[in-house]
Amino acid sequence: MTLSVEERNAILFHRVQKAKDTLHEAKGNIELGFWTTAANRLYYACYYMAGALLIKNGYFAHTHSGVIRLLGQHFISEGIISKELGKFYSQLFELRQTGDYDDWRIIEESDVQVLVKPAEDFIKTVEEIILS
Repeated sequence: MTLSVEERNAILFHRVQKAKDTLHEAKGNIELGFWTTAANRLYYACYYMAGALLIKNGYFAHTHSGVIRLLGQHFISEGIISKELGKFYSQLFELRQTGDYDDWRIIEESDVQVLVKPAEDFIKTVEEIILS
């Protein structure tokens, strides 16, 4: 996919803002006790920020696992993003998958509350990398 610098910057700005808005949505769902939706929104907040980082650096993923792979290949293995945050992002993806597709697994408050701070850290770290 070939994008002009202006197009890439527009998408980048949109994704960063979408990540922040989605994090806010997640917190609202936590306040309401909608744990599955909150986990979904936490994941997508991180996903949008990860996508912004990839786009800024000229990488394009067509799937969620593609984002994980490119993030690992170009940012985690290079030490730009910590392995802990990389592992967190993968675990958040798995929880989102479980919440969205596993009829027998209930996402509970205890599953979600521990994810808020790492999600905030992930978003902050990736935004700092984008701005550097």
